[in-house]
Amino acid sequence: MELDVRLDNDPLSITIADPFRPDIDDIITRIDAFLAARGTGRDGMDIRGLLPLMVKGIVGCEDGCPADAKRLVERGYQNFALQYVEGGILTAMADMANGKKLSLKLFPDF
Repeated sequence: MELDVRLDNDPLSITIADPFRPDIDDIITRIDAFLAARGTGRDGMDIRGLLPLMVKGIVGCEDGCPADAKRLVERGYQNFALQYVEGGILTAMADMANGKKLSLKLFPDF
């Protein structure tokens, strides 16, 4: 499973080796370092809470998508704009306090 993180057009790619047991602490550490290197932070956005829901939303798509993605998009999550894209891709976008856009895009592994 691949997580594409973008701050405006600046990308970071993170491979999630085991989507059934994602290392959320490691992913958050990498996202925080990526944002800090660009002079910003998460601005109180609950990425830590969102990521497991996104993973759960598409893990297991091999047997038919979306596993739970559409329900997550319908419920929404805080200030993130969520979207399910055909092929099992789940996106979350949010406006940062500094005017930049944060995008998380999760791709299934099949």
